[in-house]
Amino acid sequence: MEVTDIGNKEEGKVWHRKPTPGKSVLATVVRTAQQSKTVRFLHVSFDTTGDSFLAGDHHGNIYFFDISRNRFRLVQRTGQACTALAFSLRRTTEFLVALVDHTIKCFDKDTKQLVSWMRGHEGAVTSISVHSSGRYAITTSSDTAQLWDLDTFQRKRKLNIRQSVGIQKVFFLPLSNTILSCFSDDSIFAWESDTLFCRYQLPVPDSGPRIFYKAFAVTRDGKSLAAGGRSNLLHLWCLESQQLVRVIQMPSQVRTVRQLEFLPESFDGGASQTLGVLSQDGVMRFINIHTCKLLFHMGSVDEAITAVAVGPNGRHIAAIMDNGRINIYSVQSLTQELSKPLLSRVAVVSGGGAGHDFSNIKMKVRSEAVRPARRSGRGTQVKILRPPAGSSAEDKENELPAGLNKKRLVALLKAFGEFPAKYRMFVWKSLLCLPENHAAYSSLTDKGLHSAFLTLHDKYPIKSHKLQRGLQRLLSALAHWAAIFAEVEYIPLLSFPFVKLFQNNPMLCFEVLATVIVNWCQHWFEYFPNPPLNILSMAENILAHHDKELLQHLMDCGISSQLYVWPLLETMFSEVLTRDEWLRLFDNVFSNHPSFLLMACVAYVISCREPLLLCSQKKDFEYFFHHRNNLDVGAMIKEAYRITGSTPAAIHPRTLLSDFTPLTSGQYPIFNQYPEFIVEYQSRERERIRLQEMEYLKERRANLNSTNVTASSQLHDDVTTSELLQKAEEQRRNILAQEEEKLAQQRTKLTAMKRELKVKELHLLDATRRRFLKHQQDLRASQIQRLDQEINRKIDQREQETAAAVQDLEVRQMELEVQRKRLEQDLMKKQERVGREVEEEVQLKMRAAERADETGPELLHGAESNLQALEESLAEAYQLGLESDWQREVLGRLQQVEAEQERKRDLLAELRRKTLAEEEKLAHTVREVAGRKVRIRFYLFFVGVYSVEEKQIIQVKFDLRLQNRERLLHRPAASVAAKGVNTVTTRSSAATQRQEGASMVCLNSTSPSGSSTTNFSLDRGRALLDSSERELLKEIRELRQKLAARARESSSPSVPTPSSVS
Repeated sequence: MEVTDIGNKEEGKVWHRKPTPGKSVLATVVRTAQQSKTVRFLHVSFDTTGDSFLAGDHHGNIYFFDISRNRFRLVQRTGQACTALAFSLRRTTEFLVALVDHTIKCFDKDTKQLVSWMRGHEGAVTSISVHSSGRYAITTSSDTAQLWDLDTFQRKRKLNIRQSVGIQKVFFLPLSNTILSCFSDDSIFAWESDTLFCRYQLPVPDSGPRIFYKAFAVTRDGKSLAAGGRSNLLHLWCLESQQLVRVIQMPSQVRTVRQLEFLPESFDGGASQTLGVLSQDGVMRFINIHTCKLLFHMGSVDEAITAVAVGPNGRHIAAIMDNGRINIYSVQSLTQELSKPLLSRVAVVSGGGAGHDFSNIKMKVRSEAVRPARRSGRGTQVKILRPPAGSSAEDKENELPAGLNKKRLVALLKAFGEFPAKYRMFVWKSLLCLPENHAAYSSLTDKGLHSAFLTLHDKYPIKSHKLQRGLQRLLSALAHWAAIFAEVEYIPLLSFPFVKLFQNNPMLCFEVLATVIVNWCQHWFEYFPNPPLNILSMAENILAHHDKELLQHLMDCGISSQLYVWPLLETMFSEVLTRDEWLRLFDNVFSNHPSFLLMACVAYVISCREPLLLCSQKKDFEYFFHHRNNLDVGAMIKEAYRITGSTPAAIHPRTLLSDFTPLTSGQYPIFNQYPEFIVEYQSRERERIRLQEMEYLKERRANLNSTNVTASSQLHDDVTTSELLQKAEEQRRNILAQEEEKLAQQRTKLTAMKRELKVKELHLLDATRRRFLKHQQDLRASQIQRLDQEINRKIDQREQETAAAVQDLEVRQMELEVQRKRLEQDLMKKQERVGREVEEEVQLKMRAAERADETGPELLHGAESNLQALEESLAEAYQLGLESDWQREVLGRLQQVEAEQERKRDLLAELRRKTLAEEEKLAHTVREVAGRKVRIRFYLFFVGVYSVEEKQIIQVKFDLRLQNRERLLHRPAASVAAKGVNTVTTRSSAATQRQEGASMVCLNSTSPSGSSTTNFSLDRGRALLDSSERELLKEIRELRQKLAARARESSSPSVPTPSSVS
């Protein structure tokens, strides 16, 4: 292990000898000041690349270490110790430093200038968290947390808490707008960074020992949170479900957790599985959070670690040791030791299913005997553990060169959508099974440039000469491999994206392109020099199957597959996709059957169906398929997979195209899938034209030689003339130089005068601008004051209107109450008047009955008693009916009055309708009484006509009819009375009154059953009956007139009761 003392140097190398491969510690950095005193480093922080980090020492010096370039340099002298460091993610050259004076400063590491100075904390800042966008930052101290805008360096929000509850840490979650705040009472809250709305709170565990959270770590995908504190227990939270999913128990040597850090890994999608735990003994142990196995650990009791920073790419770890030094670790060297056959470092005891009870989710990590790894340097010990071995057998047909497996690569591609950029070329090389035929490729390039591509730069000008030469060499090699490639016009367009991608490896570029031509360009050259009509017809059939409407639109516009499929194929999508999109597409093309490229063309057309349906001109379609468009490549690739899986076998290109065939090793395969006679004819014609051009050039060169001889003789004659002209020209030039010098002096004076005028003008403009700004401020202030006054006036006006509306409602309520009382009085008067009328009518009937007694006192005595009983029952029934109706109406009105005020108008209308109904009922009752009187007169008449026996028979039949009529009408009247029982407080009495009233009212019913059972004839005494009927109607009219007169005379009559009527 090499120790680098940077001393007072401002820049230099991190290590002077390249670190030995396999050693975990790359270098140890120490800074010694005067008298060999070590200046302790306090904090370290990596940038986004993971290859550079900042380190601040106790004297306030900030150093920038670049591991990839093996350089360090002093970027700032703050003069005081730092308490936290962080890089600015938006502007990569800027970084934030929290100092002991409770301030935060932003510096530029390149210019070493102070960018901003932020104040506001009253305590030492312990952490700085920067949002993934780089726009915001959160600084945390023990009493508050503050949110800063890094564009303006202004404070946006401040989190204040109670003195009894301290803040442990506040930070942004990766790849989200969520802020996580952790307090000393173990409560954790999640907030929206834009609105500061509380999204959720993690439940505080109510069972098990309390941990007293001190250290926190979040995975790169922001889905898992690890928390630890003054215990050997670690809590693992799932932030999506807000539940505690696991409790991990560290070995007994761990009593307090100081720091937690997740170790990023390749292809983990941000869901890191390795967690580093720094405990109080200065040892950082790395465990797998799923299997709870100890993988390796750094530091020891003698060389304790105080703070650790892990690079975002997971390649390096910077650790501040207890002696103030910095150890730079290589994660690759640490993890390589896992493959060595060492004993197990830990034992895992897994519990039951996940739950909230600690007994079910607790997993222990126990230390066992371990063979120490090699010591890399003085006092630094790293212990490595081999992970559990276990690998499943793979199918041989999926095995690729270099130990890769196609099935796993396809699964990885479907999970992430693309291969990692760092390993893409390696993966392509394995997928395409490139043979790397160096000798065969050298034999092709040794033939030199092909004559067909000598003037390639005239037709396809490229700014980069390197790319131009690489394209010429590639095309020449292709032409020497197969003669047709010298004649194909679109071969430069097909080759250019591969040349640009593999410009540093021409042999790899040739083999990739040759593999693409052999497999993904099958049957392309059968119709040479025409486009591959068979391939285009396949694409058209697929499009017709999946989107008939779009195909019909293209056909209606006169657009064939040569315009919407062939431009994509001949350029390999390079004209319509960006570099990243093109790479992502060909990750999927190279991982699938050769027919997938054709499916991708159809998917591109279907994905762009909306803009294509709007096009109608041919030039619009040509422009669309030769320029980039707004397209989601991920959606297009998904559509290609959908089309591949849903296309019928009858039209599927898989049935017509062969499976993938790699290039042969040693020599390249023969390519002759093209019409050779056409290619040979064109090559002969091109050679003939080339020979003719050479002859023409020879003749032209001879003509030029003769022309040059003639011109030389003429030139000799003109020498003397030219000398004279040169002398005259020199004299004139001298004169012009003098004049130009005078003009230059004048211009200098004018420039100075203009500068002075410009300065004065700027001063005047500045003064005018300040006056204008002041005027604008005054105007804004006056406008704000007027707006405040207007708002106050509107508020007062709204309050007055509300008070007036309330008063109007109260007055309206009083009016409705008065109307209700008035209606009640009117109903009482009407009821009394109707009672008087009934009483008078009954008296009249009694007088008429007395007059009838004079003609037949003995015979009519029984009839009078029956008539009197009938009249009494009629009066009682009518009175009870009126009383029950009155009670029901009054109760209904009282309930309606107590209801909402909005229904009062409808209730008043309902009362009017009910009043009219009562008047109609009264009139109907009067008519029934009159009819009943007529029937009694008829009865008396028939009694006088028939004999005693006939009279008895008629009397019995009449009584039976009356009884049947009462029985028939008793049920509906009783049911109506029973319905009213529920609305009256005294239910039993009201029901009885209604039933009695109903039984009385049924006498008024004119049921046709009574007349149908009459079996005596009315032919006898019909003339007497008619005369008596006319007299009875006359008496009824007189009776009504008298009743009306009495009602007008009497002011307050009482309602007659059944007893008074009798």
